[in-house]
Amino acid sequence: MDPLLIAALSGAVGLAIGVVGMHAFRVSERQRAAGIDVDEPTMPEGATEVLASLGLAYIVVDTVDGVVRANPAAYAFGLVRGHTVVHQEVLGLTARVRSDGVIIDQQLELTRGLQGETTMVVHLRVAPLGDEYILVLADDRTEVSRTEAVRNDFVANVSHELKTPVGAISLLAETIEDAADDPDAVARFSQRLHKEANRLAALVQDIIELSRVQGKNVVHAGKPVNLNYVIAEAVDRSRLPAESKGIELRVGGKLPRRVHGDSDQLTMAFRNLIDNAVRYSPDNTRVGIGLTSRDGIAQVTITDQGIGIAPENQERIFERFYRVDAARSRQTGGTGLGLSIVKHVITNHGGEVALWSQPGRGSTFTVRLPELEEGLDSLTGLGEDPVDLTAHLNTDDLTEDTQSARRSAGEGGNA
Repeated sequence: MDPLLIAALSGAVGLAIGVVGMHAFRVSERQRAAGIDVDEPTMPEGATEVLASLGLAYIVVDTVDGVVRANPAAYAFGLVRGHTVVHQEVLGLTARVRSDGVIIDQQLELTRGLQGETTMVVHLRVAPLGDEYILVLADDRTEVSRTEAVRNDFVANVSHELKTPVGAISLLAETIEDAADDPDAVARFSQRLHKEANRLAALVQDIIELSRVQGKNVVHAGKPVNLNYVIAEAVDRSRLPAESKGIELRVGGKLPRRVHGDSDQLTMAFRNLIDNAVRYSPDNTRVGIGLTSRDGIAQVTITDQGIGIAPENQERIFERFYRVDAARSRQTGGTGLGLSIVKHVITNHGGEVALWSQPGRGSTFTVRLPELEEGLDSLTGLGEDPVDLTAHLNTDDLTEDTQSARRSAGEGGNA
């Protein structure tokens, strides 16, 4: 037979065998693959329902720390991004649990945000879940930690502040006892003893008031409050210390609508602001109180002609026990809690308090509170006219003073 023909036939047979072989291989692979069950990652039975009921952020990771499952809270906290655990501190805990098989409880301060610009405090509980998964439960403790720190600072500050008048009273009592035969010394030290006792009483009262405003829920316990009456009452209570320094209190403006809140707390807050203005104003000056209403916001400004507050001190002026001039505060009887109480009361009422001040030009505190809707609680609509504060105060040249107070308030708004 022709060798060329034999070669052609052999090639054709080889090609046919190859095609048949490839087809058989593919069929075999297809049949083998069809008989294999691929185990997708699954949670233990009932685990998903239990985790959903806990109300905590959770992450489930596999043997290589890939995120198998995480709830929206874990993403919101920034613990997970895509299918990756963000923080190496958390991965360190999962590695320990995987290695030792123990449950770990630990509180960590972790970065938060795309650039790690903020931090949060979280309590983590890391435990094995089944044979191949690790569960991470996260509870946000940022606010709890902040509150605890504030409380600890408050207790430390109170202890420090109480030591001064208590120590002074004890020392003065011993001095009076030793000077029993000297009537002039007894009279002099008795006056100082009386002053320290008053200072101690004021401090204790402010602590009680601060505790009271922190413990009351104004949103649920409040009711419609007429700020015109509140301002009149606050001014009336401040009249005596003002008159002792020859300071004139002038009020201008009226508010047409009520606000929602607690009248006693608001009276205390505005009295603290007025007392503060009187305390740090020179003798024979004037304190102006202006009332305006605009766009559903009640605004009250308290303007004095005092020494003013330097810019570097203005950011801390509402901190507890913070005093711009501690020596002057002792002389004037300030406790360092008055403005902190004001800030807390106004914030609880959904409002804000702002300060404008320049050294040598006095200070203006501006309080803004949301008014109740006109159709629901307009004073005129209820047949009740807004209080005429001029009946309570000496208001000679009221218009001029009101304009001055409002100009100062305007400067404060632009500061």
